Amino acid sequence: MIVEHRTYTLKALHTGAFLKLYEQAALPLQNQYLGHLIGFYVSEIGPLNEVVHLWGFASLAERERRRALMEADPAWPVYRQALLELDVVVEQSTKILRTTAFSPTIDFDQQQTA
Repeated sequence: MIVEHRTYTLKALHTGAFLKLYEQAALPLQNQYLGHLIGFYVSEIGPLNEVVHLWGFASLAERERRRALMEADPAWPVYRQALLELDVVVEQSTKILRTTAFSPTIDFDQQQTA
C-alpha cells in the first residue's frame, strides 16, 4: 500500500476560497477516480495556510492508472483553470509514502476499481 501526501501552501486569508472551489469542483472527481480519501486537513499550529490531503492506493501503478483516468475527464482541466484563476496557491508538494510491515493499514486492494 502507498499513501499520497499532498500539501498546498496558500496565500494568507485565502484558505476558505481554496476549500470552497476544491470541495465543489475537484473533490467529486477525485472521489470518483482516486478512490480512497484517507483525510483532508488544514494547518492549525506550525506553518499556517496549508492544506494537506492523503489518498490511499494499492500500488504506485494503481495511483498512476487512476490519476490518468481522472485527468482524461473533461471536468478536470476546468477545475485546474479555475484554480489558476483563483491565484491562491503559493507552493505544492507531493510525497509518496509506503507502509511499514507493522503499520496498521487498510486493504486498498478491496476498493472498487474506477
